[in-house]
Amino acid sequence: MKKLFLIFATYFYIYIAMAQRVEPAFWWVNMKEPSLQLLVHQENIGTAQPSFDYAGVKLAKVTRVKSPNYLFIDLIISPQAKAGKFPIKFSKNGKTVFSYDYELKNREPNSALRQGFTSADAMYLIAPDRFANANPANDNVSGMPDLVERNGKDKRHGGDIQGITEHLDYIRDLGFSSLWICPLQKNNQKMGSYHGYAMTDLYKIDPRFGSNEDYRNLSKEAQKRGIKLVLDWVPNHCGSEHWWMSDLPTDDWLNFQQNIQITHHARESVQDPHASEYDKELHASGWFVTSMPDLNQRNPLMANYLIQNSIWWIEYADLHGIRVDTYPYSDKDFMARWSQRVMSEYPNFNMVGEEWSANPAIVAFWQRGKKNANGYVSSMPTMFDFPLQMALIDALNDDDKIYNTGLTKLYQTLSQDFLYPNAAQLVVMADNHDITRFYSQIHENFDLWKMGLTFIFTTRGLPQIYYGTEVLMTSPMAKNDDLIRKEMPGGWPDHPTNAFTEKGLTPQQVEAKRFLTKLLQWRKATPAVQTGQLKHFAARDGLYVYFRYNDKQKVMVVMNKNKEPLKLDLNKYAEMLKNAKSAKNVVTGETTSLADGLTVAATTAMILEIK
Repeated sequence: MKKLFLIFATYFYIYIAMAQRVEPAFWWVNMKEPSLQLLVHQENIGTAQPSFDYAGVKLAKVTRVKSPNYLFIDLIISPQAKAGKFPIKFSKNGKTVFSYDYELKNREPNSALRQGFTSADAMYLIAPDRFANANPANDNVSGMPDLVERNGKDKRHGGDIQGITEHLDYIRDLGFSSLWICPLQKNNQKMGSYHGYAMTDLYKIDPRFGSNEDYRNLSKEAQKRGIKLVLDWVPNHCGSEHWWMSDLPTDDWLNFQQNIQITHHARESVQDPHASEYDKELHASGWFVTSMPDLNQRNPLMANYLIQNSIWWIEYADLHGIRVDTYPYSDKDFMARWSQRVMSEYPNFNMVGEEWSANPAIVAFWQRGKKNANGYVSSMPTMFDFPLQMALIDALNDDDKIYNTGLTKLYQTLSQDFLYPNAAQLVVMADNHDITRFYSQIHENFDLWKMGLTFIFTTRGLPQIYYGTEVLMTSPMAKNDDLIRKEMPGGWPDHPTNAFTEKGLTPQQVEAKRFLTKLLQWRKATPAVQTGQLKHFAARDGLYVYFRYNDKQKVMVVMNKNKEPLKLDLNKYAEMLKNAKSAKNVVTGETTSLADGLTVAATTAMILEIK
């Protein structure tokens, strides 16, 4: 009986041990990079010696750290290694105290060659907690104190992955072919983490959104509809309740680990040749807030952890893009290493970074191919075009009669495209989940809303639209994140209006939705706008004219902000119109003879296919 008890106790101990963390929990064979570093977290595991016997895989290095509860194991996976499971045994004094069955999986066919989002796509942005609640059963989860309270400020509302999955047809039918969702990973904070940017587990989907399998299913269902899924990845910080915060591996796992300092947001210090070391350090290493510890990517163990995490999600969920949060706040050398590693594994992949600056020179610094004065080399394919977003708002709101204002702002901003190595790949937008709603910024002027969307859908780059823009959602002019991320009409059963079915929408909201859909569906079939050249003519007196063109197509866009119609002098545009005879209005379908000239209605943006 005593012997049986000892056997049971031994297996029970190993079972408990196996319930602890090994991250990443599994990996894949035939990756371009053969090295893999495992983080093992288990009580007093630091003095154990790992061992295994599996063909094609060897133990390269074991790293022990200050905390006795961690072990970092470096493996080398050769090209000859086959998919399968093998036990990694952890021994002390010749006895196994912990065993983990590690699995190497086969990659999906052509995984390395997956095609990321391109300028031929259009991107839809969703804040998942506020989009649609299809599964009320997961609104509140035992052990997670941040409860659903739909009327409270910065509270959870219950939107989930199932709600997004059930509305993929809606997203596709609008004309979108890529989907960026704010972070879905676990945010087990005490309060105020509905937004997803205070992660407490980088490998787990928050159970209030669903499961890891739900996320994989979302990706599969999106691909069936021609929609590419984009991960919102946060390398700069985690949540203050992250599982490792109660047992940090090293003294430098976090920046300012012993004495928290808050960043002063001097993002220009990264590029500034005169910047003090103080400003560089406080910007990149300072915390956003005390609930978001800043991760020290200069620690090689942390760097490996983050790089592998992003690649794990790409493979696991079959992703086609990554959006990187707070790009310039991370260590710039780490970001160079990370972007190079991801693009080396997936040469056709795409990633877009958030550099919230009005200065094109600052944004351009991070894009792949930029020859920077300080020698910095990035492999980041593209960035969000915040300079153009800010210029668009000014262009629509300003008085065009004042010198260098109004539509001139668009012309001037685009004229700085020479700063970018590839301006045609930038992601352009009118707003996002951090910015006052576009319709509110232009003071709910429907004509200007249509003009702004026309520009977003026809200028160079990939257009990104925030959920609810299609039905003229608003928010206060004073920045209020909670109200910027209001519930999508129709996402909850008690809503009186429904964007998905159009029930209860005003005639103007219906018109807006159909206008957006018509332009996006037209854009999908118009290569000249997706990938063609851009030529524009200097904006003046509330008039801005530009062309998108390739060898087979030519599109003319005329933006008239004046309160009266304008008849164009077509001789000004002879170098582009040449011998063209007619122009078809994309919105109305009417064809006009160019011999009679062109008249543009007041406060209108007109898209013309030139014949």
